[in-house]
Amino acid sequence: MTPTEIRLKKDSKLLLVAFDDGSEFQYTCEYLRVHSPSAEVKGHGPGQETLQTGKEHVSITAVEPVGHYAVRLVFDDGHNTGLYTWPYLYELGASMTANWRRYLDRLAAAGYARTKAE
Repeated sequence: MTPTEIRLKKDSKLLLVAFDDGSEFQYTCEYLRVHSPSAEVKGHGPGQETLQTGKEHVSITAVEPVGHYAVRLVFDDGHNTGLYTWPYLYELGASMTANWRRYLDRLAAAGYARTKAE
């Protein structure tokens, strides 16, 4: 899948992505930050993931194209090392509900109480 539109809505902290198959996803900045494909978040292999906490209020400050295959998202907490390829962005959108539930469950298991997002 290839995006046909990528639009950052800074006020609502959403990234909207439309794909060439007609799918459209609205990702919160927090969701994209905690699911960054970077080694800092994903680790270097299965089981090495680092649970991201305190990202409820994070924003995206820039969306930078990387060739014709990805974007780099620059977050206001300084994180900018993940390359979001088109297939990864699509998978994040298609699996958003399950991914978010799994993330919230991991936070709860770690004893972390989320603050209300702005």
